[in-house]
Amino acid sequence: MLFMLKNILAITGKPGLYKLISRGNNMLIVESLVDGKRMPTYARDKIVALSDVSMFTDADDIALSEVLTNAGKKEGLKAVAMDVKKASNAELQAWFDQVLPNWDRDRVYPSDIRKLIQWYNILIQAGITDFTVEEEAEEEAK
Repeated sequence: MLFMLKNILAITGKPGLYKLISRGNNMLIVESLVDGKRMPTYARDKIVALSDVSMFTDADDIALSEVLTNAGKKEGLKAVAMDVKKASNAELQAWFDQVLPNWDRDRVYPSDIRKLIQWYNILIQAGITDFTVEEEAEEEAK
């Protein structure tokens, strides 16, 4: 299933990820990737498209799409088997070392790695395995 990260949203205060369905006056209609329920979100909600998220590295920041692609290669496009709620910080960091070896250990916290794994698992379970951002996909098509 091809679905661009530009249309996948994280909403502060709400668990999981959401797919953008429609835009209305001062609101968006989103659908949960976890349970398929639709709901409106308003201007007061902090909404971030996954295409706008990046991770800190020792050099430049790297787009979340690249990190998710690396995780997909490591996991064979299957969900991460680790229980992120029970995993120790050392386990999370060891996993992330394999996904992004040059990550910034001072600015990327274990909670960030947990969130990344949770998002990756939600995307995989929703059948989304192409993590490219729309602009990247257009450039590849040319």
